[in-house]
Amino acid sequence: MMSMLCTLRRWLRGLEPRARTHLDRSWLASLRPWLERRELFRFQRQPLARGVAAGMFCGLIPGPLQIPGTLLVCAWLRGNVVAGGVATFYTNPFTTVPLYALAFYLGALVMPGTQTLPPWSSVAPGGDFSVQAMAAWIQALGTPLLVGLPTLGLLLAALGYAAVQLMWLAPAWQRKRRLVRSRQASGLRS
Repeated sequence: MMSMLCTLRRWLRGLEPRARTHLDRSWLASLRPWLERRELFRFQRQPLARGVAAGMFCGLIPGPLQIPGTLLVCAWLRGNVVAGGVATFYTNPFTTVPLYALAFYLGALVMPGTQTLPPWSSVAPGGDFSVQAMAAWIQALGTPLLVGLPTLGLLLAALGYAAVQLMWLAPAWQRKRRLVRSRQASGLRS
């Protein structure tokens, strides 16, 4: 497990020079001052953690606005845009409904009063899935969803940030533990 994490870290560090070579394209000349901020493409612990947090938060934004939102938040937080963009992929057609239901329950937990999740059959009488039925169901979720989405986004962002920090530091903790054990073993022998 630790060797896999070390290999992942080395691979991510090797991506930075390759990403920077793509910035030399002529059609990116007008964006170069913004793109030259090194943190946006740095594959180190802090920028990666901020990028993943931004992607986890912006992943709950509807459809095509996820990546542009993630780019803006990464620029603001100085996070890695590649990690942020990849982190948004936790939302997909299979996970959207459960995530929105979870956001509804979080919003209902935070809001005063009692809110109930509208059943799918109330918006899709035949039970068939369609984009129109999905839009009607999301609209029926109302205020608890509007409160729950940012709450869930912040919770997921904090979990993503902490996960990257732990994964990045796990090999260092493992080395420290081995060093302490070897010192204790050498102290017992002498």
